[in-house]
Amino acid sequence: MIRYNLRCERGHAFESWFQSSSAYDSQVRRKLVACPTCGTSTVEKAIMAPQIVGKKGREAAAPAPAEQPAAAPAESTPLMMAQERELRAKLKELRDHIVQNADNVGDRFPNEARKMHYGDIEHRPIYGEASPEEARSLIEEGVEVSPLPVLPDDRN
Repeated sequence: MIRYNLRCERGHAFESWFQSSSAYDSQVRRKLVACPTCGTSTVEKAIMAPQIVGKKGREAAAPAPAEQPAAAPAESTPLMMAQERELRAKLKELRDHIVQNADNVGDRFPNEARKMHYGDIEHRPIYGEASPEEARSLIEEGVEVSPLPVLPDDRN
């Protein structure tokens, strides 16, 4: 998965996740990427700076286990834990958006995705279930699919 910072023709900035850069290109060509603020599908990639943490940065971000108090309050978590919480919140937001705006086709997902890919039915946002083998087969056929991330909270 790759995250792009995007900007619409009206200047609204937003971000979106794609399976690959070619998936982004394909979805933009098909007008499937739209600004969440104004709805326009004229979007382009915005300038991005990679977030790379070097070895020294990781060591500085998380104190050694002996230095941590036994019952540290949640507010004093290391930087990486804060970033993980932010990532989980963004993934949950993405999942919630998909669930609210797409049809759950359950175990019919591979068949429905193929029908849309080959033009047998109209394109629409869907989600559902597929085995790893079915997902691999869809990808090999060129059907654009992405797994929904499973978060620890989803299992509770």
